[in-house]
Amino acid sequence: MKKHLYIIAIAALTTVAACKKNGLDRLPQTSISPNLFFNTESDLSLYVNGLISQPDRGSYLNDQSTDNVATTAAVEVKNIMAGNTNAQNITTGWSWTRLRNINYFLENCGKAQVSAAVKSHYAGLARYYRAEFYLDKMKRFSDVPWYSGTLEPGDAELYKPRDARALVADSIMADLDYAYKNVRESVPVGTPGKWAVATLYSRAALYEGTYRKYHSELNLSNTANTFLQTAARVAGELMASKKFSIYNTGKPEQDYGTLFSSQDLTTNTEVILVNIFDLNKSKSQNVNSTVFGDYEQAPAKDLLQTYLMRDGSRFTSLANYNQMGFVAEFKNRDPRLSQTMVYPGWIRVPDATPYIQRLNKNFTGYHQLKGYVNSTDNATLNGVDFPVYRYAEVLLTYAEALAELGTLTQANLDESVNLLRRRAGLPDLNLFAANGNPDPMLVQQYPNVTANVGLLLEIRRERRVEYAFENMRYDDLMRWKAGKLLTKSPEGMYFSGLGKYDLTGDGIDDIALIDRTATIPGEDQKEKNSLGVKLIYYRAGTIGTDATVYLKNGNAGGNIVTENVTRIFEEPKYYYRPVPQQQVALNPKLTQIFGW
Repeated sequence: MKKHLYIIAIAALTTVAACKKNGLDRLPQTSISPNLFFNTESDLSLYVNGLISQPDRGSYLNDQSTDNVATTAAVEVKNIMAGNTNAQNITTGWSWTRLRNINYFLENCGKAQVSAAVKSHYAGLARYYRAEFYLDKMKRFSDVPWYSGTLEPGDAELYKPRDARALVADSIMADLDYAYKNVRESVPVGTPGKWAVATLYSRAALYEGTYRKYHSELNLSNTANTFLQTAARVAGELMASKKFSIYNTGKPEQDYGTLFSSQDLTTNTEVILVNIFDLNKSKSQNVNSTVFGDYEQAPAKDLLQTYLMRDGSRFTSLANYNQMGFVAEFKNRDPRLSQTMVYPGWIRVPDATPYIQRLNKNFTGYHQLKGYVNSTDNATLNGVDFPVYRYAEVLLTYAEALAELGTLTQANLDESVNLLRRRAGLPDLNLFAANGNPDPMLVQQYPNVTANVGLLLEIRRERRVEYAFENMRYDDLMRWKAGKLLTKSPEGMYFSGLGKYDLTGDGIDDIALIDRTATIPGEDQKEKNSLGVKLIYYRAGTIGTDATVYLKNGNAGGNIVTENVTRIFEEPKYYYRPVPQQQVALNPKLTQIFGW
């Protein structure tokens, strides 16, 4: 039976408003007196629970900034690459109210009449939240002011310059190390405990270690290994705890997908931290219409081609792989593909017949399935839990960190990446075979990988496939210094030209592509297939015309194309964002970096 967490928000955390410094000099104590409030463990728990802010099912829609999808949304990085924005109108991300609330707690929690262990537990949770806060800031701006305490209006420190990334990263690591050593293992379901802290700790260390390794503009590459060693150590300790395991019931066609459509993940052995949803308990979320119906992202062919064949061989090694139609693309593939994207023959509840894509609606022709709940029951749609942290990430972090350090062994692979491949029914990844025969397509995508090339590229493949549409890809591209991959406009399904095509896999035609200058027949004139079902017609042509499906070569066929914008990724500038101009005007010490 699903357990439920009831969280009472503190008034100060919901009513504090930002002022000219975005919340740094607003005072929570005007609403909460430390002498009256910070007395008992209940007080500490109430405040810290008010700080909980977890990813939810909206995360399935956050790949819009990556090469995993095509989108018509006004995505920041896409606009930057198209030259549609500059430092003056990039204004988000410089809010500090949450930090003020965290630091206020840290300054006052010691007043409580509780044991030192209790104080350390709650202080650890607050420092976990502070590390999370600053990790997001560092990802976006690199150098940011580090504030370890609350500030009063008029304090000179409000107008300090940016602190160096090295100081910020070390402070994040110190917070996470403290939290890891002091936060309890046993906590209320749905709240972060020791192992959730460990997951973020290893994630942050991997991020910074690889970022420093590949971003020479920081001049920090000589310290990269320290972070990578921390990532491997903490991930290894979590693995050694034996508290978690990959969810695998021996059903590769469904086990992976269960993680994203379950009504209850609180007892799932893979889920380290869960965000609980239940319509009957007034905490619900339904993302069906945006994931699948009127959604703003459509899977890109490049992502689909990354998935291996079921026997472990490369799809991109097949003859004419880049001219395969939709049905052929899904044959004998890694089962995770059909649990991530709509596959030929998929049936959408309550329909009785296979679903047929609307090509003029969904950009690439491919449809996202991960995050979609195949039901019409409202309680079911709104009650699917979200896996905030999965054990799969820990295994991938462990393998990648060791591979980057050059110390990964076959035994390490078997206790990490190969557990994910076994869940999917794929053969194990062999270290020597991978290094001996790197995937030429991945070599081209990641030319800055120069050691353990084949092995690291296969680990990156596993990470992309395992975490597709879970809001990981953009951070990965940034830390690997692979922003150039974003300059390729996403493409979709391949069609050889005008004619009739089967999209359900039964060998019977479902759609007809006609010339864009032709007229789609009236309903009573449309051709029927052998099942007596009318074909769906599209007018094909090149992008920019009045066609209803855009093909790369127009009538001559090709992949579906989604845009005709030239994308330019300026390095290293576009790996960072400028401090909002209005903040620089208030504090001229906040100088811009890397050409902004």
